[in-house]
Amino acid sequence: MSVTDGSAGHGGEAGWLVTPPSPPADSDARVIILAHGAGAAMDTPFLETFAVGLAAAGWLVVRFEFPYMAARRGADGKRRPPDRQPALLDCWRQTIAAVRARWQPRRLVLAGKSMGGRMASLIADEQQADGLVVLGYPFHPAGKPEALEGRCQHLGALQTPTLICQGTRDALGGYQTVAPLALSPSVVLHWLEDGDHSFKPRRASGRSEVQAFDEALTAMTGFLQSLA
Repeated sequence: MSVTDGSAGHGGEAGWLVTPPSPPADSDARVIILAHGAGAAMDTPFLETFAVGLAAAGWLVVRFEFPYMAARRGADGKRRPPDRQPALLDCWRQTIAAVRARWQPRRLVLAGKSMGGRMASLIADEQQADGLVVLGYPFHPAGKPEALEGRCQHLGALQTPTLICQGTRDALGGYQTVAPLALSPSVVLHWLEDGDHSFKPRRASGRSEVQAFDEALTAMTGFLQSLA
């Protein structure tokens, strides 16, 4: 893993985390851009686990931070609320353009945890991404399942091949709430038994967090192989 010099969150190379740290320089690269969720940065153990696993499968993984998250790394270190949607989407677009300019990848997949993945889903078709992976899609705000439509209406028309890994008891969209939705044929849902929004199962389930992560990574690598 490597961190480029400078401040993250502005769509350029400054502050990227790149896995592996010595990526190819030619156009044969297969690149995944991986965005963080609303409350945690790009270098969390959760995202690190998937970045390392995907790199082991032959993908170059580029992580970046939205401006509000990058600002937390400043002198005061204060937590800040997420930027408004236009700013988040603009940062995504800038990052995609910079990655394409740097590597000219033969395959480019957008990915993200929760909010980062939802923002990617809004521009995946526009950006002509080869694929989209969302780790815990926030189908609705916590405690507000009635707010489904505003966050997932576009998923019914999405054309980009998409994998959503989702815990069955995700507070932002569990199995009983999400399974009946009419999603695009391009969208595949992979359910992680007893997983929460970060895939963690309860001890009583007999499953471990490591098992859940391994299952999600296996689903992701299988999906990515289908794009090759």
